[in-house]
Amino acid sequence: MRTPTIHGGAALAAAGLALLIAPAPAQADPTPSPGATPVTRAGTSFLTATGIAAGQPVRVDAATGDYLYWSFPGSAGERHEITATVSFPQARSGGSTWTLEVFDGLRRRQSCTAGAQTPTVDRSAGSVALGCTLRQVRSWAEPWSADPLPGTYYVRLSVVDLPEADLGLPIDVELLVGADGAGSRDDGELKAPLVPNTKAGAVLDAEPTAQPAGEDDGGWFDWLPDLGSRWIWSTVGGVLAAVAGVVGFALTRRPRRR
Repeated sequence: MRTPTIHGGAALAAAGLALLIAPAPAQADPTPSPGATPVTRAGTSFLTATGIAAGQPVRVDAATGDYLYWSFPGSAGERHEITATVSFPQARSGGSTWTLEVFDGLRRRQSCTAGAQTPTVDRSAGSVALGCTLRQVRSWAEPWSADPLPGTYYVRLSVVDLPEADLGLPIDVELLVGADGAGSRDDGELKAPLVPNTKAGAVLDAEPTAQPAGEDDGGWFDWLPDLGSRWIWSTVGGVLAAVAGVVGFALTRRPRRR
């Protein structure tokens, strides 16, 4: 009577093991959002990165050797996948290696869980495909960790190895950021998103006017230095050192014998 029970338990265990070792379904490549306006430019640094949104296609004409920057917002629970294609309209003299890097709002480089982040192509290839799948954005994390948090994210596309003769050749770049918000949120909340501090100083529109000759605005004591200047304190320190030297010599010298 126990044989069917044993066989049934073994079947259930085998089925559970098969579910555990079965490969997870691959995430589909991101697709452009319907009606999204394509972006036709890119920044050259973190400060000038061009802002894009998930599902907004990017099509840029650039030159080999340029550093191209884009930025996009990331919310808690989202998983982002970045895909890029670099096409070569002209023939090249040798192979090249390209890289796709992602940084968070603190400009910490984020690791990719999938995708060809640094592919190498030979001179006969007409294009190269790059990709990076980021980890799920967490709602909070420990200060010492580098986990992705809500805020601004930067994408940098560049070439890291190529013949010098190929520098400056034209390239066509297509890039797309996809966001999957089906992830679960953590039991916590970040106090403020990780965004760069871009508060620049105020720009003075009016030029300073010169003071008319002969106009006295400070009285008789204009020639005196400020109390906080280095010159006045150096002078005071020198005088005190001289006085201390004279007093010390008077206290330590031996009396003359009669």
